[in-house]
Amino acid sequence: MATAFAPAAAAATSAAVAGPAVHAATVNAPMHHVSGQHGSVPFFISHGGGVKHATSTSDNWSGYAANGSTYTSVSTTFVQPSVDCSQGDGYSSFWVGLDGYSSSSVEQTGTEADCSGGQASYSAWYEMYPANPVTYSNTVQPGDTITETVKYASGAYTLTLKDSTEGWTKTVTKKESGLARSSAEVIAEAPYSGGVLPLDDFGTVNFSNSTVNGSNLASTNPTGINMVSDSGTPEATISSLNGGAFSITWNSL
Repeated sequence: MATAFAPAAAAATSAAVAGPAVHAATVNAPMHHVSGQHGSVPFFISHGGGVKHATSTSDNWSGYAANGSTYTSVSTTFVQPSVDCSQGDGYSSFWVGLDGYSSSSVEQTGTEADCSGGQASYSAWYEMYPANPVTYSNTVQPGDTITETVKYASGAYTLTLKDSTEGWTKTVTKKESGLARSSAEVIAEAPYSGGVLPLDDFGTVNFSNSTVNGSNLASTNPTGINMVSDSGTPEATISSLNGGAFSITWNSL
């Protein structure tokens, strides 16, 4: 497993957000693997039925990543969590994507929930990292049902985000060549802006109907990822994976 690496680009564009809060410009970067005893050698845990998934640690990602093959699609559905801003400024993103686990690009779409000055703001975006993210102007609120999908076919990536509660869908198609498509993931992230930003308190987010290449996520025997600080303190922890369903729980700021 790779040791920690710096993102291919640290620059980010200012992103418009829903609500009055103004937050730091952020990007959603490839996974930072935590080196040493907290992640350089995976350990294994059982998730029922005798299935074993490698479990890794990261200082910016938590979730599940299918890896070890070539991937053409990933999708999930979740309810947008509310963030508690009482403990100070913090940031969080919830997304699906191809690449980023062991490659320097990420083709992804998701939502962001940030705390700045005691106020929460929510937004939706797509990103073809290392290109800057593009934030949609559409409204996102806590409790909204969100479905996210990234698909690849014939040299094009189609990134779709649907907010069923607010009644809107955004779809973007981007032509790219030469990308590895070496992983497919469903992730909660502490975004990046000159460094990994503090993770805000999102409570628990529940993902369902998670699929990779048209099959449920568990069937890909994915790697589970727990977010920890550089010293190994848990920050966001995954549940076991049941088909295409799992949860991520915030642990600490």
